[in-house]
Amino acid sequence: MTIIGTTVRRYGLGVGTALIAIGITAALYASAQNTAGGPPAFIGRGGPMAAHGGPLGEFRMILRQLGLTDSQKEQIKGIMQAHSADWKSLAERALATHKALHEALTADAVDDSVIRQRSADVAAVQADMAVAGAHARTEVLQLLTPEQQAQVQSLQSKMQQRLDERRQRLEERFEEK
Repeated sequence: MTIIGTTVRRYGLGVGTALIAIGITAALYASAQNTAGGPPAFIGRGGPMAAHGGPLGEFRMILRQLGLTDSQKEQIKGIMQAHSADWKSLAERALATHKALHEALTADAVDDSVIRQRSADVAAVQADMAVAGAHARTEVLQLLTPEQQAQVQSLQSKMQQRLDERRQRLEERFEEK
């Protein structure tokens, strides 16, 4: 590959990474600023860490199917609000680490160790986001009835099965080529 081709490729990767990071952060920041009396954060469009499905991830989709009572919805909204400052902080860290990674990827001189460190920083924030989401999910699960909890397990199994099927189809496509 030519020097120009390598530079263009690195620049393209860097720009792509930056756009993803900016989009994630913008969504997170905007959702944290929402003061409208609309649906709770776990039900509406967005909410904290929306680009990743929010801190509850696919669990938000499952909650919509449970026939929650108004009381449960209010309690869940309270959980989400109680964690919103932490999630906002995580969103800000995510933006900063993605920006630093972008700068490392688009630097004039490639420095493997800097790129690896910036990538590790991004991964650390993603891990913190996963932990925060797991804690919130556990708090929400405690509010559900045993029947709703059983329904959650069933829906999660179905989602995992569909994911496995999609992954299998993708693997088959790549094997054909």
